Amino acid sequence: MRYSSTVQLSVGPAVVYPFVFNLSRYVEWMPMVHGVEEVSDDVWVVELRAKVGVFARSKRLRMRRTVTSPSMLVFERDEVDGRKHSPWVMTVLVTPTESGSAVTIDLSYGGTLWTAGVLDRVLASQVEAGKAALARVAYGA
Repeated sequence: MRYSSTVQLSVGPAVVYPFVFNLSRYVEWMPMVHGVEEVSDDVWVVELRAKVGVFARSKRLRMRRTVTSPSMLVFERDEVDGRKHSPWVMTVLVTPTESGSAVTIDLSYGGTLWTAGVLDRVLASQVEAGKAALARVAYGA
C-alpha cells in the first residue's frame, strides 16, 4: 500500500518544519497518531489507532528518522526484537511556494493490517483530517 497527500500552507517551511521533524509532535495534528514515546533524538515508538465503526485497530511501530534535510525527512520502521516485520516508510517533503509552503507526506506500508479496503478509506480520511489540523497548528505557531 502507498498513500501520498499534499497540503498547501500560507506559512513558510521554517514554521512547518518543527511539526513534521519530531514524531512526538504528530499527536498535535495527526488523528491516527494516538501516542508517541521518544526513545532517542531520532527514534520513537508510535501507536497508530483508527476506528472502523465500533471496532478500533491499533499498531505500535518503532520508527527511526533515517534522512534529515531542510526539505526532506524519511522515517522508517526499525524494530529491534529480532523478528521480521512489514516495512513502513514515511517520507515528508517540505518545499517553499510563492505563498508559503507545501507539505507532502508519502506513506508506504508492506503489511496487511491497514489495507483491507475499508481501512484504506479510514487511513485516507485520517490523513485528510491531519492536513487540516497541521494547517491549524502551523498557523497558531
